[in-house]
Amino acid sequence: MHTNPIDLPAIAWRKSQQSDGGNGCVEVAVVEGAPPGASHKANRGPLVLFRDSENPNGPVLAFTAPELQAFFGGVKDGEFDDLI
Repeated sequence: MHTNPIDLPAIAWRKSQQSDGGNGCVEVAVVEGAPPGASHKANRGPLVLFRDSENPNGPVLAFTAPELQAFFGGVKDGEFDDLI
């Protein structure tokens, strides 16, 4: 288990500039270590965290840079176009 959990309330979360200013947004933050519950990503460099702004104390998704690059590459290539 990761022994140095991140203080989630102290993280500087950001919303898209295209947000309408309400709470119905996804927020993102970059941290240097794995948050609680993401110990399998410890020591893999910075993590990009995502959360629902309507539920700031709810679940947080954590991704490494290579994971996000693969996902965004798939989005750009249209791999997920059939989902919506």
